Order: sequence, then C-alpha cells, then structure tokens
Amino acid sequence: MRDAAAVAAIEKPIGARPTALGAIGVFARRRPLGALGAAIVLGLALAALLAPIIAPYDPLETDFLAQLQPPSAAHLLGADQFGRDVLSRLLYGARTALLVGFCSAFIGATLGALLGVCSAYFGGRVDLLLQRVLEIFLSFPLIVLALAVVAVLGTGIVNVILAITVSITPQVARVIRASALQVRAMPFIESARAVGAGPLRIMLLHMLPNVLAPYLILLTAFLGQAILLEASLSFLGLGVAEPTPAWGLMLRGAGVQFAERAPWLALAPGLAISITVFGFNVFGDALRDALDPRLRVV
Repeated sequence: MRDAAAVAAIEKPIGARPTALGAIGVFARRRPLGALGAAIVLGLALAALLAPIIAPYDPLETDFLAQLQPPSAAHLLGADQFGRDVLSRLLYGARTALLVGFCSAFIGATLGALLGVCSAYFGGRVDLLLQRVLEIFLSFPLIVLALAVVAVLGTGIVNVILAITVSITPQVARVIRASALQVRAMPFIESARAVGAGPLRIMLLHMLPNVLAPYLILLTAFLGQAILLEASLSFLGLGVAEPTPAWGLMLRGAGVQFAERAPWLALAPGLAISITVFGFNVFGDALRDALDPRLRVV
C-alpha cells in the first residue's frame, strides 16, 4: 500500500490545477457567506429563467373573485387588489430586476472602466478634464442622479437602464483609474511603447486586462445597487410602468394602499429585494477577497 501511494504521489503532476468543482468547494469552505450569496444569485437567475414554467398563473391575469385573497393553496403568496397571483408576479418581477440590473451594471461598469483607463493613460489635461466632469456626477447621490435622468428622459425600462448607467459610470471610473495608474507605471507598458505600440493597443491589450479584477468586483457590487435603484424608481412611479411585473411596482401599489388589510402584498416583494441585494453584496465582497492578493486567504 505504501509503494502504491508513493507511486501515485510521484505520478501526480506538479502544480496541477484544481477542478472547477474543487475550486467551488474551496471557495465555499473559506468564504461561506460569499457562497450563500452566490447561491442566492443563482437561485434568482433560475427563478427568472424558469418563470414561465414554475409560475402557477399568468402574472397579468386578473381574477376579481380573488381580490386581496390571503395566502392559500390556490395562491401561495396571496393575490393583489386585481386578483393577480403575487407569487407569479414575484417570479416574473425577478426577470425585470435582473434585466435592468445586469444591463445597467454591465454598461455602466464597462464605460467606467474605459473612461478610467483612458484618464490614467493619457494623464495631463485629458485626466484633469475627465476627473472634473466625473466629480460633478459624483457630487450627487445615486438615487438623486437617477431621478434627474429619468425626469428628463421619461419612464420605461430603457430609460431606467440609462438612468442607472449614468449613476454607476462615474463610481466605477474613479476606482478603475486608481488601478490603471499603477499599471501605467509598470515596465511592460514602457516596453510596449518602445516597440511602437499605439495608445489604443496599449490600453486594450495591456492595461484593461490588468484591471479586470476590480472591474469584476465592481460589476458584482453594483448589480445589487442597480436592482435596488430600479425598485426605488418604480416605487416612486418613475420606473417600470404597469402592468409589467416589477418588485418596486408591487410595493408602490397594493403594498402601500392595503398595508394593514393585506400585509403580505408588501412583505413578498420587500423580502425579495432585501434578499437579492444581500446576496449580490456578500458575493461581491467574497469575490473581492478572492481576487485581491492583499486580502487573499492563505
């Protein structure tokens, strides 16, 4: 047995990479809260993807005989003031939340990364001008800036995505610029210039890949904030319009009007928003710890 173990140890390739399942297991063992966040995000994505299959009713179907019906076997989470099934609207609302959250966070983080890298690479007047413009946007809280953009553009999913994108872009650009300044000072950037590489090639092939870790961290973190912003705008009547299923709309309508008579109407979307934002936040924190070498657990 000892000889067999010794042979197996010798034949095992040195520095072999762990499998995907092994890496997931290590991540879950070292960062259980981050793994919980990842499970929440995965569950939300599956619920949104499978909503047409697992939703018991059409989210737009009305049944006036079931108005404000409490949770029961027919309606597991009750029915709203129009007799629409709350569970079905909650599942389809996950689609709206993920669509708006992912699109706005991805576009905003990508634009912010490009602006941050350009600002760090060119420096001088370009950096000064970009930073002053970004500071104007940064002087407004996220929700106030999003409200201002929606007030100008109007309501609707596309306009909400644009409003949240404008709010996220300056935040990401400032962080990415700090990382890109460190990359610009490294010797391989000077070597690229020496062999005749142009600014666009250096930024796209040498600087952007080296700020990928903070980009992914910011993208994950702002996904939760984007979903919260979409729900806030819809709650204020400046986001997604009826009858589109959206968590903020569910809170704004019957959730407020019938808070004492039918509290389950506000409880379901409120818990969905809270759990989703919590999941994205803790997953983003764990991802930051895993990707940042200064915080990496040995």
